[in-house]
Amino acid sequence: MSKLDQVYGIHAVDSLLSHHSAAVVQLYVQADRREKKDKRLQGILTSAASANIPIQDCSRAELDDLCPQVHQGIVALCKPLNLERHEKDLDALLDGLDHPPFLLILDGVTDPHNLGACLRSAEAAGVDAVIVPKDKSVQLNPTVRKVASGAAEIIPFIPVTNLSRTLQSLQQKGIWLFGAAEEAEQSLYAADLKGPVAIVLGSEGKGLRRLTRENCDTLVAIPMAGEVSSLNVSVSAGICLFEAVRQRK
Repeated sequence: MSKLDQVYGIHAVDSLLSHHSAAVVQLYVQADRREKKDKRLQGILTSAASANIPIQDCSRAELDDLCPQVHQGIVALCKPLNLERHEKDLDALLDGLDHPPFLLILDGVTDPHNLGACLRSAEAAGVDAVIVPKDKSVQLNPTVRKVASGAAEIIPFIPVTNLSRTLQSLQQKGIWLFGAAEEAEQSLYAADLKGPVAIVLGSEGKGLRRLTRENCDTLVAIPMAGEVSSLNVSVSAGICLFEAVRQRK
């Protein structure tokens, strides 16, 4: 069991079955929720049964022992999945697009809840890939996948060895890099986000690192009307991405 991954939560398990059902070894279901015919569980159980995946009923206490997280009554054990794309795949991904690239770059996000929320917003916004540095940044883990509500199994997630070099490579491909910084003079809403763009956000505490900032083509700020000086990185990501969506449509 130690060699198997845990995936938990309604949306995360549903997405896992939709995209990687062959990797799922076992489902554990909270028995009283199944008996109540919880509608959110029914589709998951039907998919699992169709894929001949064993389903075991458990008490809430047993599930809590198996997975001491907010599991929502469902835990899947699966063979290890490598959901991360290799950085060498980025060129092929970009070359295969039939529309201007739309990327999210996260420079040093360390909180798995923030990364999961960013992935969820990115997938909803139609982002083509999320790029992060390999070092000093949280990678995909069960918490990220739970918070992402299925987005981690869908959106290309690409850790890179040298973020500055990757940014320069994207610029050479004609992609404009818009870095979010609260001290920027240009408003997000004045930026032209309709073409090939990447939205670049920094870490929770320090924001964009110096080299990342210097490699951005333009720095933009989200206008703030209240007294709070900054927003959570996942909130900022959602605002920036959906402003781009608004313009691109």
